[in-house]
Amino acid sequence: MKNIFRVVSFFEGVSYLLLLFVAVPIKYFSADASYVKMLGMPHGILFMLYIIIAFLIKKEMKWSLKDFCIVLLASILPFGTFYVDKKYLQG
Repeated sequence: MKNIFRVVSFFEGVSYLLLLFVAVPIKYFSADASYVKMLGMPHGILFMLYIIIAFLIKKEMKWSLKDFCIVLLASILPFGTFYVDKKYLQG
């Protein structure tokens, strides 16, 4: 399950960065919301998977409450999921 979480975490992070730094600027500078619509749904699904799997592997990973909160908070911060992978998932 940890490896599945790593994959979901990576793609959630990439989708979030694409949404924030590509789709949203295009929406506001070009008045074209199609990229936000195209990237928004996959990102939303990946975000929900990230949260659900984090809850499922919390015990397996032996995360303290503080660590678990950091893992959850990382899902809403740009580059946060990459930090989680490096700090909590590698090894």
